[in-house]
Amino acid sequence: MNASEAGRWPAFFSYYDSPVKLVADLDGQVVAYRLSKDTGGWYRADNLINRLLYLDDDEIDRLTRDEFISHTEVDRAYYLRGDGPVFALYETVRAIQDLADAERRPLTEREAALVAGLRRRTFVMFEEQLQQAGDPGADPSLAGEG
Repeated sequence: MNASEAGRWPAFFSYYDSPVKLVADLDGQVVAYRLSKDTGGWYRADNLINRLLYLDDDEIDRLTRDEFISHTEVDRAYYLRGDGPVFALYETVRAIQDLADAERRPLTEREAALVAGLRRRTFVMFEEQLQQAGDPGADPSLAGEG
């Protein structure tokens, strides 16, 4: 399968509650990257391509770009611990959510917008760090595209 189908890539999925993206590599071939909950980076998961595209499975959901970014950042914030600006922003999001939970209410529109903006920001920051470390699946530009 190649990436010649214009406009189809990247594509975003949740596979058994794990973020997966399909992208075209430099040779025009479609490749899959799945989020590592151990590192926050990406690992090749080409074995999932046909499942994601052609199987009707209750555990596979197609995501929008924004849903993918949010899902990725929810997982990174939940599974990873560390120091630095990204983790400080994860704590900020957690504090906003904890306050709403303590008050037994959903996030306000303003809070939801703030959380979405912070997740977009942490996505870019984390992806830039991964890219600098040589992770071939890292792509901070995803957050800037419509």
